[in-house]
Amino acid sequence: MEIVVIGSGNIATHLAKGLHALGHTILQVYSKNIANAHALASLFSASATDQLNVINPSASLYLIAVTDKAIQDITTVLPKSIQGIITHTSGATPISILQKFSNYGVIYPAQSLTKGISTNLNDVPFGIEGSNKKVSATLVAMMLQLSTKTFPCSTQQRLALHTAAVFANNFSNALFQIAYEIMNANNLSFDLLKPLILETAKKVQDHLPSEAQTGPAKRNDIPTIQRHLQFLSQNPNWVKIYQQLTEEISSKSNI
Repeated sequence: MEIVVIGSGNIATHLAKGLHALGHTILQVYSKNIANAHALASLFSASATDQLNVINPSASLYLIAVTDKAIQDITTVLPKSIQGIITHTSGATPISILQKFSNYGVIYPAQSLTKGISTNLNDVPFGIEGSNKKVSATLVAMMLQLSTKTFPCSTQQRLALHTAAVFANNFSNALFQIAYEIMNANNLSFDLLKPLILETAKKVQDHLPSEAQTGPAKRNDIPTIQRHLQFLSQNPNWVKIYQQLTEEISSKSNI
């Protein structure tokens, strides 16, 4: 396929590199920052632009890999006459945002991707949605070459997956930061928690999270919970987080 990449960030970079490695042609890269467009385009001898009105209209596939809030602005400017498949890569944005085009779909990577960090895309689940059966089949067939974990996914399923991913990734990482700050404030190395973090992640590969749950909330250990809350009392936000998560664990433990 001949591909136009709209965006130059994390997802745009990984998908462009992955699809190019499979033999697809990257024709053009757009970014509102022309330096970023040139940096990515140079990897494929593609053209670069920071003007949406000069996007190549004859590509087979258009990858809109930008922030969710920027998708609408881009679709408004792109001409309705484009016949290639227009896709976005958002987990939370409905496919209907692209409905002005003849052929459109979604390629959603359920993974945290960083352009400076190498990732094996074959390990990444890609949720695929198309405006019709032909588009869906085309996108699934293409992405299966990149990842055997590619699967058809409705807008509702994609939203569910994205929401769950925020809990599993973004929220857990925020909790890691709180743990880091607690350790650092008490002259302890965060490295002491890394084996525990790895063990927790390892357990959920083979067991339900509920089966692996441990801790004072699971045991209804009120004295320990109270000591923790007293320890955290100088930070009301952390107290709220601790209380809410304790309540969530306790409610599931009593079912």
